[in-house]
Amino acid sequence: MNPYAPNLGQHDPLKVIAATPQQLESLMQTIGLIRAEHPPAPGKWSAREILCHLADTETTFAFRLRQTLAEDHHVIQPFDQEKWAAQYRAYDVAGALAVFAAVRKWNLALIRSVGPGALSKPLTHPERGDMTFQVLIETMAGHDLNHIRQIEAIAGRSAQA
Repeated sequence: MNPYAPNLGQHDPLKVIAATPQQLESLMQTIGLIRAEHPPAPGKWSAREILCHLADTETTFAFRLRQTLAEDHHVIQPFDQEKWAAQYRAYDVAGALAVFAAVRKWNLALIRSVGPGALSKPLTHPERGDMTFQVLIETMAGHDLNHIRQIEAIAGRSAQA
């Protein structure tokens, strides 16, 4: 099951994940470093924190993609994103963007290198059930779109401010 499938719709997941680093960079230029620190509402992440989360999840996806290809029926290790977010004050926008872009480039190279048979390779997420390598890629893309929309909303508010 891909909880981000509604975000992806009919979009090509490879095009989405390839475009995300540039979209994030452009949005952060619109928001600016000062506004990037302010959450849009109490209990919500700031744009900088969303970027940190994207950098964290990209490194997580890197491991998941590789383990899925290397193992028979890999079982994903979930993580508590709120506990990981407790450390985000240590990271800045430039660092989060750099990590995300570099690891995303690395992940795209891997994804583009695999044959069509790899797309059906099974894996299991303990909270979401059985899926395939293809669904993992689609999850990456839908996750990107979810957070891009959040940052776009922040950018829209900052443009009005």
